[in-house]
Amino acid sequence: MAKAKTAYVCTECGAEHAKWQGQCIACGAWNTLSAIVLQGASAASVGAQRSNYAGRAAGSAQITALSAVALATEQRISTGLGELDRVLGGGLVEGSVVLIGGDPGIGKSTLLLQVLGQLGTRLSSVYVTGEESLAQVAARARRLGIALEPLQALAETCVERILEQAMQVRPRVLVIDSIQTIWTELLPAAPGSVSQVRESAAKLTRFAKETGTSVFLVGHVTKDGGIAGPRVLEHMVDAVLNFEGETNSRFRVLRAFKNRFGAVNELGVFAMSDVGLREVPNPSAIFLATHGEATPGSAVMVTREGTRPLLVEVQALVDQSSLGNPRRVALGLDQNRLGMLLAVLHRHGGVAAYDQDVFVNVVGGIRVQETAADLPVLLAVCSSLRDRPLPEHTVVFGEVGLSGEIRPVPNGEERLREAAHHGFQMAIVPRANAPKKAPGGDLRIVAVERLAEALDACR
Repeated sequence: MAKAKTAYVCTECGAEHAKWQGQCIACGAWNTLSAIVLQGASAASVGAQRSNYAGRAAGSAQITALSAVALATEQRISTGLGELDRVLGGGLVEGSVVLIGGDPGIGKSTLLLQVLGQLGTRLSSVYVTGEESLAQVAARARRLGIALEPLQALAETCVERILEQAMQVRPRVLVIDSIQTIWTELLPAAPGSVSQVRESAAKLTRFAKETGTSVFLVGHVTKDGGIAGPRVLEHMVDAVLNFEGETNSRFRVLRAFKNRFGAVNELGVFAMSDVGLREVPNPSAIFLATHGEATPGSAVMVTREGTRPLLVEVQALVDQSSLGNPRRVALGLDQNRLGMLLAVLHRHGGVAAYDQDVFVNVVGGIRVQETAADLPVLLAVCSSLRDRPLPEHTVVFGEVGLSGEIRPVPNGEERLREAAHHGFQMAIVPRANAPKKAPGGDLRIVAVERLAEALDACR
């Protein structure tokens, strides 16, 4: 028997190396190389593997002009959960492979079990569990109030036996919970290793493309928040979704980081209850804290997550520092950008915070990744420093440049319509985002060009 060859693959970028070394020469990451066993495929084994899948096109692939390809739109299948359909780009695409990651206990298995319950008898589906028994899965479904009759489940971890059972049942939707527990007989490595995860995911992806089955893969996450396993796993699938949420909050956020069939950075909001996850169609209402009176250090902004405008509250706390190097803490925002904005505030706004501890937080656990939060952050900092609240029912957005100018942000009119819909009466926006026609309601637009003008508008 020929000796098995070993290669070393970087779990960050997927680059292969002939021998182990401390640093990956492709991406520069340290201590990320894991051993995998390379196994050549004989012609007989390749032919046998091809014959296992029905519906495979006969003959070899040929070069085809794109003009001769029928441009038919992909068929979307509604999952029954509007928030999940939004993140997927309008529904589940036939033959797609979706990877869902998240912290343990965040609700990944609950979400997918509810999806299968919503599909019911419309589409045949199979729930494959590698971590729980069938009795545990049935008990959870009963606790969630899901009818057990249309549900089919399989407790198996060998990918060859899973595909063999799937070829007999021919499901339209296949859920694998989780990909780290699946292993293949072709490799001697332990389940969960880089080689096993990569090869198992490759077999499931090939099965989905050749049979038109939509596959959900549940992935564990590392302590850094990334999906465990080789980074190439994210390149193999069609969509990568991440389930996020605070441990002390009942709200869950489903975010798309990759989607070949829709927009990335799309956001879906759920609320965890005793009967599973419930959709939150109006997330702005839960991200806005209600105060009996105006509070210093609080500003409301309109951010965009994918195609959805969201109203969120930005809170700031400024306090006298007892340290030689004052603290700068940002939760939900880029901490380096906070330091830059404080320098702009001092230079062009005349407000000094170099001897103050500054803490900034986005309420609700939302992470704002766009520059429209610049102006709300600075106004919240000034409000806390002066101990003077902003005018009531005021919404703010805008990018702040290094020279103190207020730059426009995309989709300004849509943001203003969202603010008017929720009853805000005043909006401080960049002059370039000021609409020619009022967005409706009693919303008064205050257009500013410089940081000093925005500070004067809040006095």
